[in-house]
Amino acid sequence: MTTPRQPSGSGSGSGSGRRQPPRTGAARPVAGRSQPAKGQPAKGQSAARGQAAKAQPAKSQPAKAQPAKAQPVRSQSAKAQPAKAAAASRTPRAPQQRRPEGRPPARSQAAVRPRPKSRLPQRPKALELAEPKRRLRVITVALSLVFSVFAGRLVQLQLVDADALAADANTNRYLNIPITAERGSITSSDGVALAATVDAYDITADPAMFTPEATGIPDAPEQAAALLSPIIGVAKDKLAADLHTPKTRYKRLAAQQTPAAKNQISDLKAGLEKKAGSRTCQAQKKLLGKPAEQGGRTRVDNECANPLAGVFNRETQKRIYPAEGLAANLVGYVNGEGEGAGGLELQYQKQLAGKDGHSSYAQAGGRLVPTAGGSMDPAVSGSDVKLTINRDVQWAAQRAITDQVANSGAEKGYVVVQDVKTGQVIAMASAPGFNPNDLSLAKQSQMGNPALVDAYEPGSTAKLMSLAAVLDSGKANWDTRVTVPNRLVRAGQQFKDDVEHGDWYLTLAGVLAKSSNIGTIEAVETLGDGDQLKANQILDGYMRKFGVAQPTGLNFPGETPGMLKKPEDLVASEKYNIAFGQGPLQMNALQATSVYSTIANGGVRVAPSIVQGVAGPDGKYTPTPPGEQTRVVSEQTAKTLTSMLESVVDDEQGTGGKAAIPGYRVAGKTGTANRGAADGKGYDGYTASFIGFAPADAPRYTVSCTLQGPVNGHFGGQLCGPVFKQVMEFTLKTMQVPPSGSQAPNLPVEWKP
Repeated sequence: MTTPRQPSGSGSGSGSGRRQPPRTGAARPVAGRSQPAKGQPAKGQSAARGQAAKAQPAKSQPAKAQPAKAQPVRSQSAKAQPAKAAAASRTPRAPQQRRPEGRPPARSQAAVRPRPKSRLPQRPKALELAEPKRRLRVITVALSLVFSVFAGRLVQLQLVDADALAADANTNRYLNIPITAERGSITSSDGVALAATVDAYDITADPAMFTPEATGIPDAPEQAAALLSPIIGVAKDKLAADLHTPKTRYKRLAAQQTPAAKNQISDLKAGLEKKAGSRTCQAQKKLLGKPAEQGGRTRVDNECANPLAGVFNRETQKRIYPAEGLAANLVGYVNGEGEGAGGLELQYQKQLAGKDGHSSYAQAGGRLVPTAGGSMDPAVSGSDVKLTINRDVQWAAQRAITDQVANSGAEKGYVVVQDVKTGQVIAMASAPGFNPNDLSLAKQSQMGNPALVDAYEPGSTAKLMSLAAVLDSGKANWDTRVTVPNRLVRAGQQFKDDVEHGDWYLTLAGVLAKSSNIGTIEAVETLGDGDQLKANQILDGYMRKFGVAQPTGLNFPGETPGMLKKPEDLVASEKYNIAFGQGPLQMNALQATSVYSTIANGGVRVAPSIVQGVAGPDGKYTPTPPGEQTRVVSEQTAKTLTSMLESVVDDEQGTGGKAAIPGYRVAGKTGTANRGAADGKGYDGYTASFIGFAPADAPRYTVSCTLQGPVNGHFGGQLCGPVFKQVMEFTLKTMQVPPSGSQAPNLPVEWKP
């Protein structure tokens, strides 16, 4: 009888039917090891079954199938078996026999086909860590090298190259900006400004910000010039040339622009900056300088450029003339740089200009860096110059001479008003004038001061000096009788008066009243007692004491001292016509006016002045010292001459009747002279004049009128007499001078033979 085979659970490969006791020390499954699937023999068990199948013959009665049991974990010995031995122990499974329907065929151990052994996964290799100490040493050495490089570079920057680098940085970072001192004012005697300073703006640029690298476009200077030119009135070519100087960090493109121009440029710059700040434009700027394969660009689009980024404005001052053309020929003007270029603006340039300062500040991209420090040397404001000019009298004088120049067709004319006691010039007007606020409309010939610059032959107004010499020398008196023929021959030349006449029997007062050239020559000849050279030497001495051919003391730019030939140098007719103000004698209008002021002041000449004082930037006022006084003739001589001059105006035979002023005694003299030609050869036209003072009984002011080249008449009394009257009358009323309290002496002008 065959005993049924017990299922093997040991996996030892033994063919005995004894049950192997389980190992108590069986190892637990190791993580990562592959475990046999449920119902499959464990590794090594299939080999034992194969061996049992070989040892036992097949039975006619198959054994009853036993349920599979969980296999214990393989032993260490099975674990150590090589894979080849396991593969060799596998045998093919025997085919199953058919069994009656309804029962599954029984399997014998020999017929059981071994299952293929599953491949065990490779156990991952464990990561072997490096030695920590060694790694720390390597890192320490590497960091030490890096920090050594940093430290060396730091030493170079902070110690070795510190000064040079700091200098380079400051050169590129700091801008030095000049600070223009505020120009002082020029005021009239009552403190009203004739020339003042207001806020303006200089348009400046940093040429280094116009390079292709800075702007992203190759023609930034040209584009900026095209935008700025119509606003600031500077040619495009000049602007572009100024901006093509990248080594210059500061360039002034236009000076003294109005606030409106400054605002227009600022608005234009802001609009361009807004466009250039768009995302598209910023993206273009980031691509500048990059390689082409990375989408790099060599320039940005014009819409993305701001050619005005390097344009700035600096607050400064602009010279203005509130009264426009009033006293412009005297006050003068400034040039485009704000510096005096004519008149008192030029003469007092140093005092008016003050002292410029400068400031230095850090900038980045054209913007102030407030925390980067800087320096400032403040400007010192200019001094204020106060004139002796009375605005109202100046206005009256300017209006009168302007009208008469137009009416007479004269080339030009001038009026001078002087205080006889102080020598101060109350008014000095010229026509035609100009408006210093707009020099583009003025001609060069109109921008001077002809009252001081022109030297002309005074004509009959100079007879006052000749007769003053005769009276003061005691050679004659006002009533000395003089016979005046129609012609007088001297030095081979015939002399005549302005009108044809028979013999005149005149007093010396009459010679002056009727303005006789012949009578004046005869009177002067008495000075030398028959020696004409001696007579001319005495006359020359008096003329020079009156201020002829001497500086007036004003030191006005372009002022002429006049001309007076020495007596020894006089030839032929010059020895005689000098007596009546022609030939080798030339004066300016202020010198001629001063002669009459000297007589009005009792024979004492006071040097003229036109500046009353100067107020410094500290407010300290320094008055101009009084004019130097010189006794020219005696007081009695001056008094006699005053009475003789009154006859010129009051007497019906006098030439100055149109200068008379109701209520005031007027002393004056007409002048009609041949005018020297422009080329200095011969004569061309006339010089008409009238000079006088009032009130004659207590003189206060002298007024002179001169017309050059009139065509509608040429006599001084006719053309300048009315101008004198108009200006003198206005002056006396403005200055509140009381009318005369007595009548004129009315000296006889003729005598009967």
